[in-house]
Amino acid sequence: MDTLAEQLDQVRRRLVHTARHVTGARALREQIYRVGPMTALALCSWLGGAERFSSSRKAVRFTGLDITVRSSDSQRSPGRLSRQGPQVLRWLLFEAAKTSARACAPGHRYYTDVKQRYDANRAALSQARRIVRQAAHILTALGDDAFTVTTVAHTPSSTVVTR
Repeated sequence: MDTLAEQLDQVRRRLVHTARHVTGARALREQIYRVGPMTALALCSWLGGAERFSSSRKAVRFTGLDITVRSSDSQRSPGRLSRQGPQVLRWLLFEAAKTSARACAPGHRYYTDVKQRYDANRAALSQARRIVRQAAHILTALGDDAFTVTTVAHTPSSTVVTR
């Protein structure tokens, strides 16, 4: 177990290090309150690209956070998540959205409004969809530059950024 925990810690550190240097992941961390390095890197990996999605609604659909509607060919009841797309990404987004329950969070008012109408899980899912929409717009604006890796070299006199 100790060996496995050590290996997982190494992987986590490498992912966080990578998230600090990928332009898209860094932009997401800086511009979206609830997004940390792991979530930012996952969003950049799955949603990034110049023309990956034509709309933020399609990005939400890809993540599986959209609500299904009743259709004659489906056995699923209406109002459930479609659960298409990467499960890990949905989990990361849900956890990031749960931080909106904090009173200091920018989306706290929206979160509490949805929570009062429905419940905390529905409020977190609504926030997760908002995160995906915002991330899709940010990554679309960056285009293929979202995948560029920057290295920051610290010199005694100044900081030099290279691409």
